[in-house]
Amino acid sequence: MGKSNTNPAEQKNAAKSIHSGHRERMKNLFLTQGIDRFEPHEILELLLYYGIPLKDTNPIGHALLQKFGSLSGVFDAPFEELLQVDGVGKSAATLIKKIPELCRRYQENLNGDKNRIFGYDEAGKFLISQFIGRTNETVILMLLDSKSRMIYCGVVNEGSVITANIYIKKIVRLAVQYNAVYAILSHNHPSGNCMPSRQDLNSTQWIYEALQTVEVQLIDHVIVSGNDYLSIAKSGVMPEIFDTQSKTE
Repeated sequence: MGKSNTNPAEQKNAAKSIHSGHRERMKNLFLTQGIDRFEPHEILELLLYYGIPLKDTNPIGHALLQKFGSLSGVFDAPFEELLQVDGVGKSAATLIKKIPELCRRYQENLNGDKNRIFGYDEAGKFLISQFIGRTNETVILMLLDSKSRMIYCGVVNEGSVITANIYIKKIVRLAVQYNAVYAILSHNHPSGNCMPSRQDLNSTQWIYEALQTVEVQLIDHVIVSGNDYLSIAKSGVMPEIFDTQSKTE
């Protein structure tokens, strides 16, 4: 059997050329037909072009979906678990973890100055977008002026919360700084259940009382889990705090 006339370097370049052509075709397909044209594994394959150079990322896309179950499961997966998938290095894992964060920032920017909170549902839907990509328990404070226009919305605590005392001073300070009239507290339940715990209700009481000292009215505490939310004010579980005729109606 005769030897091949193609040396290893030429074979490598030929494989690289074929692979490069496939990538270009995939990119052009996205640009001409959009993301809806792609299957979930192809979306990951396309994304990983920018984190894994010169390698077939299609099998990696399949492996990620097999391990985490869905696109959202891949994007929400912990960094360390992404690294356990064959072919995923630190650059690729970092790229994947950027996607939910970028989506949240995009949504925040898209809303811009349009955010006037008219009711429970508007506040709840807006706050859902603030928790995109957040896998730790996070507390967010929204402050409104006298016309229920949002003047501040930001994170006041992140991580395991044992007591509201660790962030209550920050909430009061921000309320005074922005000359707020109303406040809406929100936090997420990464476990997937929106029902308030006893700790949630206690925290609501403490923050309500603290804001009263600076004449700011707490009008709701919204608990978010994924695409679901629960308004404590609307639920009626704390009528002693939340007036049903409040500004969020």
